Formats: sequence, structure tokens, C-alpha cells
Amino acid sequence: MKALGRFAFRKKYYVIGFWLIALFGVTAIAQSVGSSFSDSFTLSGTESTKALTLLGKAFPGQAGDTETIVFHVKSGSINDPEIKTAMQSVFTKVAGIKSVGVVKSPYDPSNAIQVSKDLQTAYAPVIFSVNARLLKNSDVQSLVDIGKAATTSNLEVEFGGQAVGQLNAPKGSPGEIIGIFAAGIILFISFGSFFAMLLPLGVALLALGTASGIVTLLTHAIGIASFAPILGSLIGLGVGVDYALFIVSRYRREILRGVEPEDAAAKSIDTSGRAVLFAGATVCIALLGLFVLRLSFLNGVAIAASTTVLVTMAASLTLLPALFGVMKRRVHSRRSRKSIDSGTVKDHEQSIWARWSRSVAKAPRALTLVAIAIIVLLAVPFFSLHLGSSDQGNNPKGTTTRSAYDLLATGFGPGSNGPLQVLAEIKSPADKQSLESVAAVLATTPGVVAVSPVVTSSDGSVGLIQVVPSTGPQDIKTSELIKSLRSTVIPKALAGSSTVIYVGGLTAIFDDFATVISGKLPLFIGVIILLGCLLLLLAFRSLVIPLTAGIMNLFAAGASFGIVVAMFQWGWGEKLLNIGSGPIEAFLPVIMLAILFGLSMDYQVFLVSRMHEEWVHTKENGKAVIVGQTETGRIITSAALIMITVFSSFVFGGEKVIKEFGIGLASAVFIDAFVLRTILVPALMHLFGNSNWWIPQWLDKHLPHLSVDPADSEEELV
Repeated sequence: MKALGRFAFRKKYYVIGFWLIALFGVTAIAQSVGSSFSDSFTLSGTESTKALTLLGKAFPGQAGDTETIVFHVKSGSINDPEIKTAMQSVFTKVAGIKSVGVVKSPYDPSNAIQVSKDLQTAYAPVIFSVNARLLKNSDVQSLVDIGKAATTSNLEVEFGGQAVGQLNAPKGSPGEIIGIFAAGIILFISFGSFFAMLLPLGVALLALGTASGIVTLLTHAIGIASFAPILGSLIGLGVGVDYALFIVSRYRREILRGVEPEDAAAKSIDTSGRAVLFAGATVCIALLGLFVLRLSFLNGVAIAASTTVLVTMAASLTLLPALFGVMKRRVHSRRSRKSIDSGTVKDHEQSIWARWSRSVAKAPRALTLVAIAIIVLLAVPFFSLHLGSSDQGNNPKGTTTRSAYDLLATGFGPGSNGPLQVLAEIKSPADKQSLESVAAVLATTPGVVAVSPVVTSSDGSVGLIQVVPSTGPQDIKTSELIKSLRSTVIPKALAGSSTVIYVGGLTAIFDDFATVISGKLPLFIGVIILLGCLLLLLAFRSLVIPLTAGIMNLFAAGASFGIVVAMFQWGWGEKLLNIGSGPIEAFLPVIMLAILFGLSMDYQVFLVSRMHEEWVHTKENGKAVIVGQTETGRIITSAALIMITVFSSFVFGGEKVIKEFGIGLASAVFIDAFVLRTILVPALMHLFGNSNWWIPQWLDKHLPHLSVDPADSEEELV
């Protein structure tokens, strides 16, 4: 590592040139080929997937993405001649869009269910021949333009559906600019130097730009979700500034001690750089743990996020020492450099952390109880966590998707926004009769407000029923209805029959997705904790430290999820964040846990690596813990403040899922840095004593030797 630092320092212009070429080259290529993001996913073996497959074979023109035209008249009726003429013209023009398969007009007598009882609201499903991933934005925009052209003072036309939602989703987030600006202010206050402030921020932004281009290119090779770029920005800014800050702080400290710039650069990479390498590895391991779930939708997100982390880590280890070669001692202000030359340097901030570290050492039991009480209190809402998929009723007010949702809910009930599809294979007249019997039973089932007539495919091999629940797509009662239909209602109606019937539809797909994720969550948590602990075991040759880190990660996860549940599910943040309350996105826990476990390991490595370095030299646990906390406390809390600011700034974006990530990760970092690493971890390490560093000799002999500490002692560079 030291050789890497010296090489980058001496060949600074080559290294800087390489990164600039990488940034502009990758960006140019990415812009020229464009992106191909995909939000589609498959759930092999689930009933909703079987239903979708059956639908695609029997109704090939109706198996693609479905958008909804919703129209409402303020006075009169939708059957008024001018309204009817205008909307029928809209349906005719929409049917002419190349990728549109079917437009189900509410004026067709067979679709009377699509007209509200007061005759003031109606809707027309527009079924495309391809799914949302393959749908061209131009076709979706044409749909919206045609409908909006019919809008008058009396006629309101709105649109719902996945593709329209993606079309109108905010591109990027204003939070990125806010986060960068706030991070710069915190860095300037922390360093007291404009040039020193530019180092972590500049390296993070360059790495983020390069990683963004690489991820865009990767979308042509693997499926990557459309929210991955914003999520990548969120992770990249936080982690990038974090890593660079840690290395810059060590370099500044070496310069403060009078070490020559080249030796200081080598030392910072050989010490803090090692910690960054291990920290980045833990983040990537945690993210790639998503592969355990065997869901292609999450695999792409894991690869995209890991790529961002790897690029930021590489930039921190190579570009930073090259920039040190340019700036040399200018990482300190002129006043600080004069103090260094005159030997009158005083570090008042260190003394604050020194006093706090000694306070923790004096009362470890009391502080441990206080920290645990805080964690338990924050984690209480977690036990009411409901995973699902937020419907478009959570979109910001004023968007067309939110307006369409509200119109449907008012005119037809909330369940109209997520109808279920009941499909059956018809191999004989008895099968069709069984489906008719099921339709009759469903019409009288509690929780069902409407059942469409049975529709059969052109070859008569498949029958379809549309079922409208009394509750919305994200309501837990809808999930209970789906389970009841599958396990009780339909099996009873089919007693003695061999007919195979599936319950599907978009609502059922998301419900199955949440069920699959929930079932695999324990395995996922176990795998990433195990892998993270193994890495810490190799780094610190200790059993207690990895186990403590794993438990701390669970504490931080529980408390941060408690805050997310309170804000988004309980509705505490509804007015503040301009969102509706509802279930937590099914995929959010696994992605957030992967990121959170990686970031938590970052702080554990940063904190304990300095303690371990002191332990190796003194073999005094109490002194090692105090020195480690004293010298890293300011860096960890400064880095945490930056990450909290960056993550929190993403609540200014329009998408609920990004707001959930922002609030969740900001809360987790705050808890981790200011409760766990500042209070609980050092207090426990004082209580555990020398046991912190114990490992059985037989195990130590068989483990490969990977060390966070440099091979040289501190004194060699003084």
C-alpha cells in the first residue's frame, strides 16, 4: 500500500490524467449509446407468475404493460354527446399507436363495469403488446398527449400506470446539489481550509461521474432498475466523501507532525488506505449478498451499487495521493502551516474527544444501558413492518398518476386501482362451468366489490375474470384477500373439480414479491453478517470484535427501520415529505440492509483499526480504546454528518422509494456514528478488556494473514 501511495504521489500528473480520461471517455461513450434500464422482474414458481404466463399465451395482445385513461366530468354525464365524441376520438387515436394492443372503451356495453354509478367518472385500460421495459417513451408520451388534448374546463383526463409513472418520474434529484453544497460546508468547517475541502468532494464527484457512466453501459448487458442511478448517487456521494475524508485527515495529521509530503502520502495510504480498502470490500460483500436472494431485479442493483463503491474506493487510493503531490502542504491553511513551522501547533478538537473518551472509560456500564435504551425505543415501530408495494396514491399531489388514482378511488372504490385477475385453463366444458361457479362465489365473497363476466381466449383454452377488491392495492386487507382466495375461497368452490385456477394481476405480483423477499430475508441477513464478520476476523485476528460488529449492525438496522416505519407506514412524515402512508417497498429492506451493513462495517473498521494499531504497540486495551476513539472520533462524526446531509437531501426527490432510502440511511448513519461508535462500542470494549483481541491459536494459524495495520511502525516515518 505504501508503494501505491508513493507511486501516485510521484506520477501525479499521469494518475490525474488517467482519471480525467476515464471520466470524460466513459461519459461520452455512455451518452452516445444511451441507457436501457429495466424495472421488470420474474418470480418463478409463484401463482401470479403462472397466471401472467398463461395470460401471455392465451391473450398475446393483452399480456403487455397496462396503462389507464381516467376521465371525469365536473357537471353532466360522460354520456353527454360532446364528452362521448371527444373520448371516443381519443380511444381511436390511442388504438393507432403502434405498440398498443387493446383499448377497452367504457362505451362498449361489455365494459359497463368501467363506468361509475354517478356516470361522472370512467376509465379505459390501454393494454400494450410489450411490457414496460420494452415500451418506448415516445409511445407513452403520445398516449398522454392524445388524452390531454381532449381536456376542457368540464372534462378532466388523467393517466395511471407504470409506464406513465416512469415517464413523469423526476430525472435525478435536487437533493444531489443540496447534498454536495452541504457536504462542502461541513468539510470546510472541519478542515478550515478551502483546498482541503475540495479534495474529498472533488474525488467523490469524479468517481461518481465515472461510475455513473459505467453503470449506464452495464444496463445494456444486465437488467438494472431505473432507480439505480439515483441510488448510486446516494451511495457514491456518501461513501466517496467518507473514504476520501478518512485518508485526507490522516495525511493532514502526518503533515501536522512535520512529516514530508511524500512520506505523509505513503503513510496515509498505508494506514487509512488499508482501512478504506477493507471498508470498501465489506460494502461490496454486503451488496453482492443480494445474489443470495436469486432475484434478477436485485442482482442488477447490487452490481450497479458495487461498481460505484469500487470506483470511489479506487479513486480514493490512487487519485488522492496524486493530488497530495500537487497540493503538498497546502492541505492546511496558511495559519496552520506557520504554526507547524514554528512548532506551536495545538489541536483543540482532539482534546474534546480525549475528554469524552476518558468519560466513556470511567462509566462504561451506565453508558451501555443508555445507548441500548435509545436503540430499543427507536426500534419499536419495526415490529409492525408491513412489506408491499406503494401504489400511485402515494405519488405527489398534482401528478397525473396521483390524480388518476384519486379519481378511480372516488368513483369506483380504492380496489379499482389494483384489480385481480383470475385465470383458468379450459380443457373441457366442465372447466368452463367451474370457472363460472367460481365467479358466482367471488361475487359474494367479503372484500370483493365487483366481478366481471368470464372472458375466454379466441381458442377457448383460457378463461379470465377481473375481480375488484374493496381495498386498495397497498392495503394489508388486499393481501389477506389474495391469500384467502387462493387457500380457501377458490379451493372450496372447486371441490371435486380438476380445474386449475390462478390468482394474478399486478397487485398479486407485488404481493408475491413481498412474500418471497420476506421468506429469504433471514438467509440474506445471515449471509452478509457472516461474510462481514469473516472479513473483520481476518483483519483484526479477534472473535469478539466481529461478533460485536454484527450485533451493532442489527441494532442500527432495527432502529433505522423503526424510523422508516413510523415516517412512511404510520404516516408521521406524510405532510413533511408530501407522500401518502402505506407499506414499505418490498425490496427496500434487502437493499438498505446491504448498504447499511456495509456502511456500519466502514465505521467499525475506521474506529477499531486505530485501536488495533495502538493495541499492537502497547498491549494495553484501555489505552488502545481511548486513543482509537480520540483520534477517529472527529473524523467519524464529521464523515457521518456529511453522509447524513447527503442522504437526507434525497427527500427532496419525488419518488417515495428514494425518500425511504434517504430517511432510512440518514437515520442509520446517525444512530451508528453518534450512538453505537461514539458510546456503545467503546463502552463495550472497555467492559470486555483484553478479550477484545483474543483468538484461539489454532484458528490464528489457519487463517490467511490480511492486516489493516501497516507493516512499519509509527516511528519509522517520524
